[in-house]
Amino acid sequence: MFIKLTTARGHQYVQLVESYRNEEGKARQRTIATLGRLDDAGGQVDALLASLLRAKGRGTEVAGPQVAFESALTLGDVWALHGLWQEVGFDSLAGVFRKARYTTAVEHAIRVMVFNRLCDPDSKLGVLRWLETVSLPEVDTKALTHQQLLRSMDALMDHQDAVEAVVARQLKPMVDQDLSLVFYDLTTIRVEGQTELSDDVRHYGMSKEGMVARQFMLGVVQTAEGLPIYHEVFDGNQSETATLLPTIRKVLARYPHIRKLIIVADRGLLSLDNLEELLALKLDEGQTLEFILAVPARRYGEFHDILQRFNDTITDQENETISETRWQDLRLVVAHNPQTAQHQTEWRRSKIKELENKADQWASKLDGQDSGKVSRGRRLSDSGAKARFYHEVKQAHLAKIIKVDLTSDLFTYQIDEKALKQAELVDGKLLLVTNANEFTPKEVVERYKSLADIERGFKVLKSEIEIAPVFHRLPHRIKAHAMICFMALILYRIMRHRLRLANTGLSPERALAQLRRIQRHQVKVNDQTVEGVSTVSKEQSGVLSALKLKKPSMPEQLTLL
Repeated sequence: MFIKLTTARGHQYVQLVESYRNEEGKARQRTIATLGRLDDAGGQVDALLASLLRAKGRGTEVAGPQVAFESALTLGDVWALHGLWQEVGFDSLAGVFRKARYTTAVEHAIRVMVFNRLCDPDSKLGVLRWLETVSLPEVDTKALTHQQLLRSMDALMDHQDAVEAVVARQLKPMVDQDLSLVFYDLTTIRVEGQTELSDDVRHYGMSKEGMVARQFMLGVVQTAEGLPIYHEVFDGNQSETATLLPTIRKVLARYPHIRKLIIVADRGLLSLDNLEELLALKLDEGQTLEFILAVPARRYGEFHDILQRFNDTITDQENETISETRWQDLRLVVAHNPQTAQHQTEWRRSKIKELENKADQWASKLDGQDSGKVSRGRRLSDSGAKARFYHEVKQAHLAKIIKVDLTSDLFTYQIDEKALKQAELVDGKLLLVTNANEFTPKEVVERYKSLADIERGFKVLKSEIEIAPVFHRLPHRIKAHAMICFMALILYRIMRHRLRLANTGLSPERALAQLRRIQRHQVKVNDQTVEGVSTVSKEQSGVLSALKLKKPSMPEQLTLL
């Protein structure tokens, strides 16, 4: 028997029909009973179904399956980061902590904190709130507590050498063995709090933003392809030049397979002592360490004759001019950018003119006061005018050109024309010292200009990853925070490299924002729970393809028929 629907006078009726064979053996159908109208809510059909459900012990609802949407968690961005984490091999950090017999999943906690830096950077308590909104593969997020996150940071520092060795081992295949051009630079990271502890890295120093702040310094080494391979935390008041050689030695120790190393560093890291020690430094196979260093502007005066001769040879006022000479048995490459030179010269002359106008106004007011003329505002003195003018000259970094006579009783100053010509001589100039002989002068300049990429990495650390300000009080947790942010930067740069190769035009943050819309849904249908992933759009599929990752999926998904 089966149910048959028939229509009569605009209504649908439910009939119970039986199939049978007549005396001739032919298949026929006959109606056993009409159960009632289908479109009659609460009528005979519904009553019959309710009776049958009660007999089966399933209740009396007959309106269809009961659906409850229990959760919708973000999946796409953490899925992508999870895939990269495993591909790079950072999940092997778990072995470090297993050997140390930790009873909690320290690697999972570290993974969570790294992913949070890239998805929604927050405090450690904020990490727990963020975990409530995401579906992180493999990690039991409900078991993590605030204390476990902090203890995992402690474990990270307790086994720092082993952890850094694992990170270096996983990055080695990505580092060129024959010729490794590496870039090194430092930035300052602001910290909060006033407590002072032994072995503290927090000290007052001049920040990169040009103000005195309590801070620590972070040095980062990256390859020419933009892959960070090493980081180091230094005291906030340490000089930049003192960090270069220790960092190089540690990089060589971490990556002994490198046959050749060329270090590129900013002009703040050059000193005569550094040059002598750099030239004396050898790689494992006896090769001399090669470097490309920029001469700091404060030392351009030592190269006046070289710059003057170079200036006399410049004929092209539209394009960059590059030349090479020798200095202390090293190559000295000089580059001149006419657009930059014009901009710097015009700015300086306009600033000098502005200061001269102010000086004339103050001198005129002083002369008027001496002759008995009454003017608006407070009375001005020669000493006050000297102090105000000197302060503004210092603020404009023109004290070498505008000489304020602080010993005179009267307000006087003069323009040092020789210093002005010297300043204009170096406008638009870049001086590079190198012992690398395989590069042409143009290639030396190009390699150095690539250093700007590591500065962009610092901007990523301070903006997208939000490394600062740091609120941790204990020095080892400050270092652990820096390491977590460094590992996040590694994943960020790998994403950036793959997105660029695929010509997506997307930054890692925009790619993660697109993937963030992929969600893991949990639906309860009657007594059965069903999990599934939202539909992956064409754009999201393109991002995953560019990152060389599979589409998100749920194990043992159920399909309702």
